[in-house]
Amino acid sequence: MKQLSHCILYILMLLPASLWAEDVTLEPVTNRHPTERSLLVGAGKTNQLDTYLSPMEYTGVQVSVFVQRERMTHLADHHISFQSTFHGAFTSTDNPAGTAKYLGGRLAYDAGWHYHYSPLRNLDLKGGALVGADAGFLYNDRNGNNPAQGRFSLDLSLSAGASYAFRIKKLPLRAAYQADLPMVGMMFCPEFGESYYEISQRGVGHDIICAHPGNAMSLRQLLTLDFRLPRVTLRVGYLLDIRQSNARSLKYHDYSHSFMFGLVRHFQLLREKPHPNPLPKERGNK
Repeated sequence: MKQLSHCILYILMLLPASLWAEDVTLEPVTNRHPTERSLLVGAGKTNQLDTYLSPMEYTGVQVSVFVQRERMTHLADHHISFQSTFHGAFTSTDNPAGTAKYLGGRLAYDAGWHYHYSPLRNLDLKGGALVGADAGFLYNDRNGNNPAQGRFSLDLSLSAGASYAFRIKKLPLRAAYQADLPMVGMMFCPEFGESYYEISQRGVGHDIICAHPGNAMSLRQLLTLDFRLPRVTLRVGYLLDIRQSNARSLKYHDYSHSFMFGLVRHFQLLREKPHPNPLPKERGNK
């Protein structure tokens, strides 16, 4: 439906100007700050521990997708940006003896605002807060009674970053770094030895606890480098994602290191602006 509406709007824009009551043109909403969208895919190593399923650490590979959108707003005289991030990952890990395997998946979404400050030319510093949701699962192919563990959390994170634009000969480059640190929230955490049948009988609300750096110290860091070519912007990066908790006699961690590669797109929103010399309206027959 959305694509159909865009198609209809495009066709109407191509109609002769005499069919409109007044002539309109399209202008960028803001000329200073276009919207930036990036799509990165990557792979790397991960280390997992979930004592609800096994007391041993599992190591293996992770494949991930990272989508980020950022645009400047009119707040604080164009110094505040809105950012949204989607992160999806699939993991396959083995125990040290190679006799058991974890299969896992995770989806995370964060959104929030940053205040930007530029102390030097081409250097941009930012700080703000993000609200995020994280859901995933971990499956052990050797367990019988409790073969899988589900995870869900909501959190408020502090976020800070920096970017610097420079050139190597005639090639424009931009290096960027961002770190997100969850400070407070809630998470699903069953009791030690509690089965999912017992959880279903007692209700999930009994296993929702407060999360904070004292029992769920986590951190995400993303370092990227953009290559601004004539027709496309390429991005390479390194993603360090640390998720862990220690609560209700259960320990969990997921440490992943991924090398990312993808594309960046910059675009501007358009709006209609009345033409300074509108076409005269057609007069009826006298």
